[in-house]
Amino acid sequence: RYRIDERLHRLNELGFDVEEIELVADDAGYRLRLSPRVVEPGHHRRRLHALTGLMAQENQARRLLNDLARYRAELDRAGKRPVPETVAMHRWLSEVFEPAVAAVPAELWGKRDAAEVFHEALEHRWFLSQQAGEDVGLMPAVDDYVENVLRHAPDERAVLEPADGPDD
Repeated sequence: RYRIDERLHRLNELGFDVEEIELVADDAGYRLRLSPRVVEPGHHRRRLHALTGLMAQENQARRLLNDLARYRAELDRAGKRPVPETVAMHRWLSEVFEPAVAAVPAELWGKRDAAEVFHEALEHRWFLSQQAGEDVGLMPAVDDYVENVLRHAPDERAVLEPADGPDD
């Protein structure tokens, strides 16, 4: 997984979106086939919202969409047949996104919104996997992120709201 994330990360840094991820079986095992393309500004944010209802910043949305595409490719491989995008999206939300977000203790919820927490947890997973030389898994990365990053991060409400409190 982390090697797929690594390739996606490199393509994104070059300004490309990955339209499709496909694991193709051959005699040597599986090959990764990526279909990169250039997209207009705001594309990822709009696409994520249309697919999932989640609101996110552009870079966050791109990262979440990449994770969804990677998850769909895993479902395709496990089932040995293509999984419809809507099925993959619903499963990703319930089996990946929601459990990761639910792992954040209630007292830390003012620090980040759900999409940002998940985006940062994916980024943290990538860094931990790079250090380990293998995929560390999402939930261990989420736990480490919560304890070593999020717990020490400033509360966004305190940073973004005026000193006299929120306006009504």
